[in-house]
Amino acid sequence: MKGEFKGLLRRNLFTFLTCLLVVFSACSRNDRQGTTEELILKDDLGREIKLESQPKRVFSLASSMTEMLFAVLDTTSIVARTPHDDYPAEALAKPVVNNYPVDYEQILQLKPDLVFTVEGITPLDVAARLEELGIPVYYQKYASVEDVFTGLEDIGRIMGREKQAQYLADSLRQEVKQIATRHQNKENPQQVLAITWSDPIYVYGQNTIFTDKLRLLGAENAVKEVFDQPYPALTREYVLKLNPDVLLGGTKEELEAKFFNLYPELRKIKAYQQKRLYEPTDDLMSRPGPRVVESLKELEGFLYP
Repeated sequence: MKGEFKGLLRRNLFTFLTCLLVVFSACSRNDRQGTTEELILKDDLGREIKLESQPKRVFSLASSMTEMLFAVLDTTSIVARTPHDDYPAEALAKPVVNNYPVDYEQILQLKPDLVFTVEGITPLDVAARLEELGIPVYYQKYASVEDVFTGLEDIGRIMGREKQAQYLADSLRQEVKQIATRHQNKENPQQVLAITWSDPIYVYGQNTIFTDKLRLLGAENAVKEVFDQPYPALTREYVLKLNPDVLLGGTKEELEAKFFNLYPELRKIKAYQQKRLYEPTDDLMSRPGPRVVESLKELEGFLYP
């Protein structure tokens, strides 16, 4: 009897320890799963994006956003670039993904956890198709210089790089504050027109970040009307009526050949008469990103030579 009792006791003890181990293992798995809870994000377009965990592999379909990512992230987490992404230099080492038209097969092969882009660059139907393929898309939009800085902070929160993003954003804010302080309370602010194309005449409209840059510099966008498109087409009569003090869009020689020869009557505008014709760096003008301070300084040089 004693032998049978001891055997039964050993079997019960073994069973108890086995059950305890199973319970412990299950709890450990639950703890590990708890560290990768689903993330629910809302982008600047109000779209809801669900992620299984914090993204590790990302890239952008917009050159400006690629600059934003490289400014905040560890470069190993950025898995690709588009054909037009040429800044910073580290971007050139990344695989190229076509974004016009979008190469869905290439993107699938890269297996990104999240794709960033900018409003107006990637059509919503492209984002919808990528999401059908299991690749979430996150949009940002920028109506002001401050939006760029909050966008950097946004990327930092999503990617677990809050400190890096906050430090960069605050540093850039301080530089912008110093620039803006030099141009407060300007009387008779200069009216500036920036063209993006000559035939037809496309310009930077009122509802662009360019308008906010001018505000910080104590100047104004000559285009006061808010059009449906951020870069509206204007008639020569409209431009003549605007009569800007400064015209941006190319060198004096380029504008003479490609703009004023097409529209000779526009030689009457003050910008032409006073030789206030300037060529801004295209990437600085067209890409809202961490180089926005460089853009402000360049514009400052044109407005206050």
